[in-house]
Amino acid sequence: LPVVLSVGEVDRLLAQLAGRDALMAGLLYGSGLRLMECLRLRIKDVDFARGELTVREGKGGKDRRTVLPSRLREPLQRQIEQVALAHAEDVASGFGEVALPHALARKYPNAATSPAWQYVFPASRRAQDPRDGRTKRHHLDENVLQRAIKRAAARAGLLKPVTPHTLRHSFATHLLEAGYDIRTIQELLGHKDVATTQI
Repeated sequence: LPVVLSVGEVDRLLAQLAGRDALMAGLLYGSGLRLMECLRLRIKDVDFARGELTVREGKGGKDRRTVLPSRLREPLQRQIEQVALAHAEDVASGFGEVALPHALARKYPNAATSPAWQYVFPASRRAQDPRDGRTKRHHLDENVLQRAIKRAAARAGLLKPVTPHTLRHSFATHLLEAGYDIRTIQELLGHKDVATTQI
């Protein structure tokens, strides 16, 4: 069975995180994102007006919408503003490209430098894309948040094995305990089979 934290344990864990790490962990718990879904989130997929996030090509290659908690809107807005500034600096330096899915780079040649396509959580350094040899800014490495959550769990005195995915399990369990319908939770999590959600 998956490891699930109580609401109090989640609060203790999140209290040990700050800045970008706190925002990412908050999205895993508050939106039910998988770690890679969070890291691959692009600016265009955040809808502040509707309070939604669009997950593109989640597990199984499917798109879905999930909730954007109101308490994360302001920090997420600040994160996107910081990314926009860094992106403008990249463009001014002759860079600013990001990898695009499938054949979109050929179909929309200017999309790779568009602010809308930039990752919400970009890597701190540019790197060469092995597919085309061009210098681009990738998303943050998954180990960054994995390590941050491990350290935060130790500081919070949590004895359960805590990983980023534990926050997703806790999201689903807490919704269920609050009386939400299992089918709604299944949709938010992006599970193909309700049996997976029931676990």
